[in-house]
Amino acid sequence: MAIRIAVASGKGGTGKTTVSLNLAARFGEPVQLADCDVEEPNDNLFLKCEHLASSEVVMLTPQVNKDLCTGCGACGEICQFRGIISLGSKAIVFPELCHGCGGCFRVCPTGAISETPHQIGKISIGQSGNIRLVEGRLEVGVSLVPPVIRAVREQLLEDMPAILDAPPGTSCPVVATLRDCDYVLMVTDPTPFGLHDLKLAVAMVRELGLPCGVVVNRAGDDRVGLYRFCEEQNLPVLLSIPDDRLIAEVVSRGGLVADALPEYGLMFSELSEKLKKRVRPTGGKP
Repeated sequence: MAIRIAVASGKGGTGKTTVSLNLAARFGEPVQLADCDVEEPNDNLFLKCEHLASSEVVMLTPQVNKDLCTGCGACGEICQFRGIISLGSKAIVFPELCHGCGGCFRVCPTGAISETPHQIGKISIGQSGNIRLVEGRLEVGVSLVPPVIRAVREQLLEDMPAILDAPPGTSCPVVATLRDCDYVLMVTDPTPFGLHDLKLAVAMVRELGLPCGVVVNRAGDDRVGLYRFCEEQNLPVLLSIPDDRLIAEVVSRGGLVADALPEYGLMFSELSEKLKKRVRPTGGKP
């Protein structure tokens, strides 16, 4: 199995997607880029891929036959998310709250509940040069992010390296992205918020038992002790990207920094080589 590197951040706006895209662009070999930020995917805006395939992400949700339902309430008792309730009458389903566990279907004593497919997202696969992009997109009004992320991961080819662009933060969608990866690249910036959220993210990654390194974006005067924290925690800083207006201009036009600015293209090529030497395909298992 080829290596899988997740690019994550403790908060939004650190440049995580910029790092993911430009690392993929300078990976030096065919690579997969998985856009796991399924609530607002935007990798394709920069890559402008040739569309290859698409599919729906569906989840089984309950459907109630009111002729058979006695309103006993067994379904509501087992559902921890109030996806189905019975208030002394026929059971009522709230698909947007359902987590698809199938418990209500199994405990219904009259067989009044069946399961029906409910679309919660879409998967698109495209190609841009050496980059195979797998993009997940959550349906509007749906709150269940992890199942769509798992569907994205299922589309990754095992024999090709993969970079996973994770959602920001430290919640369940991030854990679903990072699980079983071989390495986590944390992107942060030298601000009080950046350092605070980096500490939370590093604690999460270590709880998962995954090795990680740091990319400092918009690097400048370190007035918050970011580099000192990394040194104390034995976190290797693999790349420091200067606070350069030219980078912002390229990104605002939807371009890749590695292509538009050769000096930064070289930096991302060097980052790629560091990761290849550091990371071994272990499937996230120590």
